[in-house]
Order: sequence, then structure tokens, then C-alpha cells
Amino acid sequence: MNLKNLSKILEQVEKGLISANHAKKSLKHIFFEDINYAHIDHHRSIRKGFPEVIYGQGKTAFQIINIIKSIEKYENIILTTRVNPEKALEIQKSIKNIKYHKDAKVLVLKKSPPKILAKGEILIISAGTSDIPVAKEAYITAQVMGNKVKSLFDVGVAGIHRLFAHKDLIEKASVIVVAAGMEGALPSVVAGLVKAPVIAVPTSIGYGASFKGVTALLGMLNSCSPNIAVVNIDNGFGAGYMASTINQNNI
Repeated sequence: MNLKNLSKILEQVEKGLISANHAKKSLKHIFFEDINYAHIDHHRSIRKGFPEVIYGQGKTAFQIINIIKSIEKYENIILTTRVNPEKALEIQKSIKNIKYHKDAKVLVLKKSPPKILAKGEILIISAGTSDIPVAKEAYITAQVMGNKVKSLFDVGVAGIHRLFAHKDLIEKASVIVVAAGMEGALPSVVAGLVKAPVIAVPTSIGYGASFKGVTALLGMLNSCSPNIAVVNIDNGFGAGYMASTINQNNI
């Protein structure tokens, strides 16, 4: 349930187009809906401007299908993250027109394209090709939330000239997300070039001493560039969501 749909119901009652009883039924689950294994937060769109996002890892296909069907009654766009291909295939058999992005492991259901809610542009950067899945999760999240989004992949510090070749694109962005593994150096470099906020995403890509992303995380947390904020390891969704929040509050 979002503010637009809520306003429409109230206006219909005011004009006598629907009964108060009909409106009551429509708003029955406005706060949350208990389906036994999930309390679905239908009020989230009103509070936060975007519906509850389904975290697919650890949930069965059956649970995800029924959560989607419940949210679908009220929302135009539904995002489900961390879904493996086998589970996605099972969900697609039950939910029509749901699209699976295999590289990002996300499912997106759109009744209509998202409306662009901000003038600014979000740029998603990956240090290496191996970091693209995390970067893509951030990209799709920011896009479905109603932002203009561009991407720039495989421009890490091992060949820094590749990054500098896209200086105009980087300087144009209102918010930048940088996904990097190994030593996690790229966000500091990018942040040193621009005034825009940079959201750093450490990835679990790297050899033994990278400790599955911990080295990159600590490097980013210790960055000397003051316009950096850091999300958790492999948390492309969190980075994309935060980038959208910053972009849409900076109109």
C-alpha cells in the first residue's frame, strides 16, 4: 500500500464511488498481514516510499511465492534478492511476468515501469569483473526504486587508467556506489576525485588473506577520503537502497 493508492481509496469514499465497508476491506491489512511464516509489512511503502523487499536466501520457493502474491495486491514493483537459479525457476512457474536477473540473483516483478523520482544520476562501479554480481544487485535495486542509473565495470586500481578514461561520467553522478574486493582500494580513489557521496561495498572476492571480504571492508572503513560510507560485505542491495535514499532526498 502506497500513499497514492491510499489517497485513491479515500477519495473514492468521499465521492461515494465505493462504500466505507469496501474501503475497510481494502485497508484491512494496511499495517501488516500475518500469513503464519511471515508478517508482511504493507505499511512500509507509506513510511519509506518503497515496499518491503523480500530476502530470498533461507526462504523456500513456496514461502517466497506466497509473500509475493500478498504484496502484489498492493504494490506495482516487488524486489526479491538472493535467489538461486533453481529457486527462481520454481517461482517463475507460479508468478507471471516476474524477471530473474541471474548475475545479481534478484527477481523483479513490475506491473508498470518505475517512475523516476529524482533528477540526479546514480553511478554503479565495479573494481573487477568478478565484482559485477554485487554491483548488479546495487544497480537493479537503485533502478527499481525510481532512479536514473548508469554502470561502469572493471576499472580497478590494477589498471587505474581505465577509471580516468571515464572521468566525465564519474563527475556527473550525484551518488556513486563502488564494489571492490581484494584490498578494497577503489572507493578511496573514486572518492578523492569527486564531491558526491561514495558508498563502498566490500566484496568477498580475493585470495586467502582477503578473508572473504574482511580485508576490503577494513580498508574501506579506514579510508582517508571523508565522503565515503561503507556497507557490509557483498551487500549490493543495501548500497543501492542507500544510494536511492540519498539521491531522492537531494532533489
